[in-house]
Amino acid sequence: MTISILCGGSGTRLFPISRELMPKQFANLLPSKNPQTSSCSLFQETLLRNDFLRKTHQGHFQIITNDNHYFIAQEQAHKINIPLAECILESLGKNTAPALTFAALKVFESCSLAKINDDIILALPSDHLIKNTTAYEQAILQGIELAQKGFLVTFGIKPNCPHTGYGYIKAKDNKVERFIEKPSIKDAKAYIENGSYLWNSGMFCFRAEVLLQELKTHSPEVLEQCKLTFESSKGNETKDFIRLDAQRSTNLPDISIDYALMEKSQKVACVSCDFMWNDIGSFESLSEEYPTDEAKNASKNTFIQKECKNNFVISNKLVAGIGLEDLMIIDENDCLLIAKKGYSQQVKDIVATLKNTHPELTKTHKSTHRPWGTYTILLESQNYKIKQIVVKPKGRLSLQKHYHRNEHWIIVSGSAHITIGEAQKFLKANQSTYIPMGEVHRLENPGILPLVLIEVQMGEYLGEDDIVRLDDDYKRK
Repeated sequence: MTISILCGGSGTRLFPISRELMPKQFANLLPSKNPQTSSCSLFQETLLRNDFLRKTHQGHFQIITNDNHYFIAQEQAHKINIPLAECILESLGKNTAPALTFAALKVFESCSLAKINDDIILALPSDHLIKNTTAYEQAILQGIELAQKGFLVTFGIKPNCPHTGYGYIKAKDNKVERFIEKPSIKDAKAYIENGSYLWNSGMFCFRAEVLLQELKTHSPEVLEQCKLTFESSKGNETKDFIRLDAQRSTNLPDISIDYALMEKSQKVACVSCDFMWNDIGSFESLSEEYPTDEAKNASKNTFIQKECKNNFVISNKLVAGIGLEDLMIIDENDCLLIAKKGYSQQVKDIVATLKNTHPELTKTHKSTHRPWGTYTILLESQNYKIKQIVVKPKGRLSLQKHYHRNEHWIIVSGSAHITIGEAQKFLKANQSTYIPMGEVHRLENPGILPLVLIEVQMGEYLGEDDIVRLDDDYKRK
């Protein structure tokens, strides 16, 4: 079977921790269980939680994610020793209906070529937190059994409060009666009292062939556009991933699988799940995972307070508070968010404003991940920018040039093989070089230790889009 992990969310309501290039599923959100080690990301938690299927059902992991996040997913999976069998890379995020259709098309094609009948797909969000693994595994196995019988299976969570931020499913004895969008508080309370309503988890299990057949009947336009995009993307395919055609992707409908299919099909079944589930959709829900003091202040043990209560503080540096109540204080190196509890749904509105006023702030943190390593902006002004660049062992940047800037490289540690025009250089710690504007160049780490260098950029324009890639190991444009 295929365990398909959906990693396309942007998590704007968790800004400034979550950014476009490091969305919430990959970010370091959770408190560490061990002070000596960092916590797993939500994506890693999802892989670990479902790894039992590799043994019990010969399962393999399929990842559907944005093109920019592929190498983050690969690196995080590698750190927990879980292999990713295949990846579907989206150029544009178009909601869950196209994503699940691509998953089904890929699995159906693979099964047809291998002449096997093993097209069960368990499709899961990558940004949910689930506890009580025994109850979870039992629910998943029940869903697989129903999917084998030809049902499109959805998973509903038994609610413990009248939450207005979730959709609901009315179900009885595995039969779905109706889907409900996010309700008013009055309706949510009525659903809880009724007892037949479940939170819609966004988790699904189905046979690829059944999903495709039902889409053909109920949403043929979704299926047709996905097929056209999938076929036109074959030239962008490797043994590890298929990169969906960017131009074709603009024609894909932006629609959820609930709207496109689940609310229309007569083959939908529901598994009622009784385990702790948190979709980490806001800072209020994230705060539930943090330890609190006697005054109900939740933090990473970096909050010193006097007469403060019911606050949530995330910061890598010490925060001192006096007389604060019901606040969320989220401090990143380049941005500080302060909000009243109950207003976190409006964080996405702040992000929308920042996209016009500070677009780079919404895209990335001071440190940005790349396939070859990371770079961190140390200082910048209108005409210069200083970065720390760390290149992984055996990693190398693309062969590239810039039209608007010169670059100076100073090696801090490790060794560097550098191409500048036709010349080849080998530099070590405390040595430096200069790359003139417009000159073709490349940086490579030939060693077994990380290469660390300082880059000083000088020019009239220092944007990251001033990169012309002539050759790239990672097939970026």
